[in-house]
Amino acid sequence: MRILVVGNGGREHALAWRLTQDPEVTDLLVAPGNAGTAGIAENIDIPATDLQGLARLATQRCVDLVVVGPEVPLAMGLVDVLQDSGIPVFGPARAAARIEASKAFAHEIMQQCGVPAAGSRVFTTYAAARDYVANSSLPVVVKADGLAAGKGAIIAESLADADEALKDILQRRVFGDAGNQVVIEEFLYGREVSLLAFTDGTHVAPMVPSCDYKRAYDDDEGPNTGGMGCYSPPGFFDDDMVLRATELAITPVIRALKAQGNEYRGVIYAGLMVEGDSIRVLEFNARFGDPETQIVLPRLESSLAATLKSCVDGTLDPLALRWKPGCSIGVVIASGGYPGEYRKGCPISGLDRVDPDVAVFHAGTRLRDDGQVVTDGGRVMSLVATGSTMAEARERVYANVIRVSFDDMMYRTDIALREVA
Repeated sequence: MRILVVGNGGREHALAWRLTQDPEVTDLLVAPGNAGTAGIAENIDIPATDLQGLARLATQRCVDLVVVGPEVPLAMGLVDVLQDSGIPVFGPARAAARIEASKAFAHEIMQQCGVPAAGSRVFTTYAAARDYVANSSLPVVVKADGLAAGKGAIIAESLADADEALKDILQRRVFGDAGNQVVIEEFLYGREVSLLAFTDGTHVAPMVPSCDYKRAYDDDEGPNTGGMGCYSPPGFFDDDMVLRATELAITPVIRALKAQGNEYRGVIYAGLMVEGDSIRVLEFNARFGDPETQIVLPRLESSLAATLKSCVDGTLDPLALRWKPGCSIGVVIASGGYPGEYRKGCPISGLDRVDPDVAVFHAGTRLRDDGQVVTDGGRVMSLVATGSTMAEARERVYANVIRVSFDDMMYRTDIALREVA
């Protein structure tokens, strides 16, 4: 099977890494890829947003399956373009991908099928949104309606915070067209869980749950990022909770989309808030999470390639999915200043000193002409370790993080600490 993975981040490196372990995969292409995927696959210099270029590549190289990593090409309709060209593709078509591309659409779907979620209102003007917040209980969550690379959600503790967020989104347009509408949500208390699931449009197969860390600094301080680390499984979210969340939150949405004529095939990602026995949805994403993918895939025992193909073919068997016991932890190493301004081009050293059983998933990296790996983004890479216990995995990953270095390197030191403290 010849597979093309679309994207250039840590998620795509993890997908490529896991696919190389499946015997049915004979050739692996990544477009555009990064310095990490260059070592295990053939990088093709075509951007993830070049829909026609990717379709031509898949046709010319006789690709058996395309796996779309990032949300932007999904929202642009890459799956539709590939399907029109007769190319099998893993991922939702544009209409179904609106579950992530529009938070207002996601709330509408959830209300229609009774999925428990935060109360919300949608606004297109600053004045109306500010008046609503002024009469709401604080804190509230202010979200740009569209895609904002994981940075479009602001927790407003005060009216001044909310005012600033609304101005940023609706007036200053810091998120561009993603801020054509703003969604104001009730703030939910509890503990966050990421639950990803495979689906063929009818059947739903949940993956093992994980916990992501969004804030830039230890103790959940600092600005929101695309994710600074992750671990699996959370001790407070057992198999029964996974089943409940799947039946309560994910399956109804898949059925509702199918009833609309927007059958969803791919991965759906539910961001959940858990408080006691209560499970409520924070958001849906239309693809593999990042950094959740890097943490979850090392625990997958089944063939990833076969699972992806079964979703495309409509033959997914949830009971066939198998997972390795134990724990996994990933720590994101970022460029100083992220998620704000940061430097690029810093040489990275110490990668050759990382233990062989600790995975290094590149994200914002590139290879210089002289072969040196240098930084090329905010989230540079993640190191992922597994262990029989969370304490063992945590000790192993941090023992290796300190072996890697580059100028202005930053990372959180408290990933999974709450599970072992």
